[in-house]
Amino acid sequence: MPGQPRIGDVFGELLRDAYAVQTGVGPRPLAGGRLPRPVIEVIERDDGLINGAPAEHYLAGPEQWQPHDHRAIDRVRGRVLDVGVGAGRIALELQRRRVAVTGLDISAGALDIARRRGVRDLVLATVDEHAAVGRRYDTFLLLGNNLGLIEGRDRAPGFLAALAALARPGAEIIAHGTDPYGTTDPVHVGYHRWNRERGRLGGQLRLRLRYRELGTPWFDYLVCSPDELAELVHGSDWRLADVDRLDAPYYLATLRLAA
Repeated sequence: MPGQPRIGDVFGELLRDAYAVQTGVGPRPLAGGRLPRPVIEVIERDDGLINGAPAEHYLAGPEQWQPHDHRAIDRVRGRVLDVGVGAGRIALELQRRRVAVTGLDISAGALDIARRRGVRDLVLATVDEHAAVGRRYDTFLLLGNNLGLIEGRDRAPGFLAALAALARPGAEIIAHGTDPYGTTDPVHVGYHRWNRERGRLGGQLRLRLRYRELGTPWFDYLVCSPDELAELVHGSDWRLADVDRLDAPYYLATLRLAA
């Protein structure tokens, strides 16, 4: 349809350009041989709100990380599945520490960049698809706000069940989330109210990503409070073992596989 973005691998394309800007070598030079700088990820919400953020943080080294990222990887044990590995910033540091880590993503372009940066074990799949393979892990990382992959009430049971199918006894999920309800911004407060009127969780975002001429299909991404997370986990194979709130409104949630 004219005026609509072409559906494609938005995340992979923006990571390719961000990596090219960082390294000085890219597949798509613009006029004068230059690449776009900075590379901006555009996030569109279903109420019309549009935000943009530089993509360079997906390539950041440990010296540029937030404190909760460091605390998260200090807690891993055994074999690790990095869910939503992206360009591999977390997996690369775990490899440096000699941790056995597998990176999982649905973006072929992101996995290409992660591989070029040195991540050795990568899988192109959803958690549901990977659960059928038979591999097992001791720690699941959902960093970079990837707790949002739970999506909402409807998706949470299936997502948690897929991780349980991939889990060894005593496995843990270490997830980075954001409590959305501390804001007084009327744009966000109104969106929370609109969501509840539709029977959704307040922070259940309906989004699509945009980069250049590409867009993703619309998808749900959950931003929830620790109390909401506890409700979503209830009745699953997991229990909420710990919530680290040192960097509020951000938090680290640790879920442990029930005996």
